[in-house]
Amino acid sequence: MTKHSTTSADKVSSENDPGVILTLEELAEMASYSLMDTLNSDPAATQDGTDHAPRQVFSGHYVPVNPTPIQQPEYIAHGKALFDELGLDDDLAKSEPFMRMFSGDLSDLPAPLRPLGWATGYALSIYGQEYYQQCPFQTGNGYGDGRAISILEAEINGKRWEMQLKGGGRTPYCRGADGRAVLRSSVREFLAQEHMHALGVPTSRSLSLYVSRTETVKRPWYSEGSQSQDPDRLIDEAVAITTRVAPSFIRVGQIELFARRARKKEHPGAMKELEKIVLHLIDREYAQDIDPALELSEKVVLLAQEFRSRLTSLVANWIRVGYCQGNFNSDNCAAGGFTLDYGPFGFIEQFDPYFQPWTGGGQHFAFWNQPVAAQRNFEMFCRSLQPLLASHPAASQKLEQVLQEFPAVMQTALEQMWAAKLGLTEFDADLFSELVNLMMQTSVDYTIFFRELSSLPDNIEALEKSFYHPADDDLKQSWGNWLIQWKSQISQSDPARFQQPDWREETAGQLKQVNPKYSLREWLLASAYQQAAEGDYDEIRTLQDVMTQPYAEQSQAVQEKYFRLKPNLFSNLGGVSHMSCSS
Repeated sequence: MTKHSTTSADKVSSENDPGVILTLEELAEMASYSLMDTLNSDPAATQDGTDHAPRQVFSGHYVPVNPTPIQQPEYIAHGKALFDELGLDDDLAKSEPFMRMFSGDLSDLPAPLRPLGWATGYALSIYGQEYYQQCPFQTGNGYGDGRAISILEAEINGKRWEMQLKGGGRTPYCRGADGRAVLRSSVREFLAQEHMHALGVPTSRSLSLYVSRTETVKRPWYSEGSQSQDPDRLIDEAVAITTRVAPSFIRVGQIELFARRARKKEHPGAMKELEKIVLHLIDREYAQDIDPALELSEKVVLLAQEFRSRLTSLVANWIRVGYCQGNFNSDNCAAGGFTLDYGPFGFIEQFDPYFQPWTGGGQHFAFWNQPVAAQRNFEMFCRSLQPLLASHPAASQKLEQVLQEFPAVMQTALEQMWAAKLGLTEFDADLFSELVNLMMQTSVDYTIFFRELSSLPDNIEALEKSFYHPADDDLKQSWGNWLIQWKSQISQSDPARFQQPDWREETAGQLKQVNPKYSLREWLLASAYQQAAEGDYDEIRTLQDVMTQPYAEQSQAVQEKYFRLKPNLFSNLGGVSHMSCSS
């Protein structure tokens, strides 16, 4: 599908193109609310969605809830690539009806759009340990979407998409909070999702970003120049809403919630609700992989296998591009196997296997430990499926085998990723181990190092632009020896190609499709949202353009600004080098 620009001549063309969605009325025709139409509503929910105070939700898969619109919304940006994929005209993002809807006002929508959104509950496990105390009632019945409200499901170009407002106001799961997201965190999430998509990493997507001209909330944050681990003051921040989009927003924690209820027989329909949410997950995320004619027990085992494949690939990709989720609890783990919830995330700069941008995250969620954290979430997922197999011992045993094989599958995914990142056909453990040691000794910048390595340098000079500290003679010699071994491995992996006159250009080209040139560095983000707080959105839009082409050789000006080491003035700076929250 070709999407048109906004010139008057092209506008005439787009009006004649039935594939381009120009108005909210045309988008409305795509609406298809599978979750609300097929799953159970909370029986205690209100009819009009006025359900904004914390309360326990004992049953049902969702709560109908009316978002709270932000005051006087102003356009900042929209996801250009996603608009193109969905066939939405760019001008739609700035149209008054679209802005009103996606800033939370559902009061006057064209049919068949509905005047209510929905929020869902989920359980929390941290590193494989069930928790209840995060729920204000200590029961697990009050934990869920506290400020994320889905407002639309639509079938567009043969794919189903769910659109969810982040910061859309209070829900029954708000735990006493205000239900809002601030401009700072909304900018981070908006840019990060589209950057990750451009990196080739499965992720939720960014549709739109609007800020209120008048509404603010107080949030704890860092004073200028503070190196404190925790915020040291309260500041007023502008309220914003970013709309994130995915095939569904079903989380491991969501399946876990219904499994807990079924296991404890909390109500007569608990087991049936677990079965329905699992089948709904399959329909939304795995319909192409699992035959609907199969028995439930067979579907459950295949679901675990497919999710394992996606999850291990996802985490390997995170490490490939230098991404750290920061808070990889079961409630932040999408059951569809993509990146979800860009809260205390970060892209690693100075290489440290135990990089962790969130001060409350602990080493168990550090960069190098993400594969094990994924395994813990997968364990909770499989444990949550087990009640459905109680009368199917053979299927139950197969599910246990799928779980036990997770470490081996994860290791294979990592080794394949590292081999590709180094241009090898097979993973070499000794070569890799020596590389990691040298990277740590030299304090390399992760992204810059691998991008420079992709050019197949003959000596250390090209790599030195990635070093945060100068290398002494001994270290330079070690690097030189490693480069010789590495190139020898490349030549041995494909001798015929190595004999071709263009082998270097071909190999470098392949490596540069694996190792990005640009990553979304926190000090760049900080500059963007600081300018945005003053009403200047240019840097957000520039970052969006740069970071949605992360593998491209962009202009010299872009390279000088964005392809460089973290400046010293940002070292150990609160809100940049680390953060305690991202609200």
